[in-house]
Amino acid sequence: MHRTALVTGASSGIGLATAAALVARGFRVLGTSRHPDSLETHQRADGVEYLPLDLTDPASIEALAATAGPVDVLVNNAGESQSGPFEELPVEALHRIFEINVLGPVRLTQLILPGMRERGYGRVVMVGSMLASFPLSYRSSYVATKAAIKGFANGARHEFSPYGVWLTTVEPGSISTGLSARRTSYIGPDSPHRRDYETMLAALNRNEAAGVSAERVAATIVGAIEASRPRQRYAVGSNASLVFPARRVLPVWLAEKLTHRRHDLTR
Repeated sequence: MHRTALVTGASSGIGLATAAALVARGFRVLGTSRHPDSLETHQRADGVEYLPLDLTDPASIEALAATAGPVDVLVNNAGESQSGPFEELPVEALHRIFEINVLGPVRLTQLILPGMRERGYGRVVMVGSMLASFPLSYRSSYVATKAAIKGFANGARHEFSPYGVWLTTVEPGSISTGLSARRTSYIGPDSPHRRDYETMLAALNRNEAAGVSAERVAATIVGAIEASRPRQRYAVGSNASLVFPARRVLPVWLAEKLTHRRHDLTR
């Protein structure tokens, strides 16, 4: 059966790789970008139809759902990466990251799900982050949004699985996608957190540069889509196959210490 997939944020990184992988698997693929008409060749996957989407604009979300028509697979990938000391995160920045990473994807999913339910088939993949399971200092806003989107998927999958519609979350670890260059950062010039913040950020950038490829994450996403009963969560990168089992047996304080040590933080 010819399936239609909608991949948000399909002009770079995981979204671009996922869109290309789905085309190769025979899907009709719709990809989104905030400004699709201005995309350069390297920002486009062959065979993908690009549509506009601004996750901070409810009208844009509604228009996308109407233009896309029946969708069998939705990959909520578009998002923002944000860093900063908790006490210094601007209210406006918090509103923005929750609009982009949580409220926008949730609204788009709400608009797409009824058609999936009526047709008796659907797959929704939330692209989360391993940081939702292994929180890190100075990443609280990003961690919170990825935990929230996973929570929506975990709860709603029980509502929709009887209809053949499965929601799942893919949690990447360190991924080499150039995201570090696009991460928003909020810290005051005289912040008491500056030394530890810059230490964490340097380690984060180093780990991402050495991380797995976007194509590997895309392969995990495609595997979840094509599974007959997708699991609640798929994790990829950052030794996920080892650290998640270890997390179940280690004391919480030790798991936290190891997470921070990986980012050169000693406290």
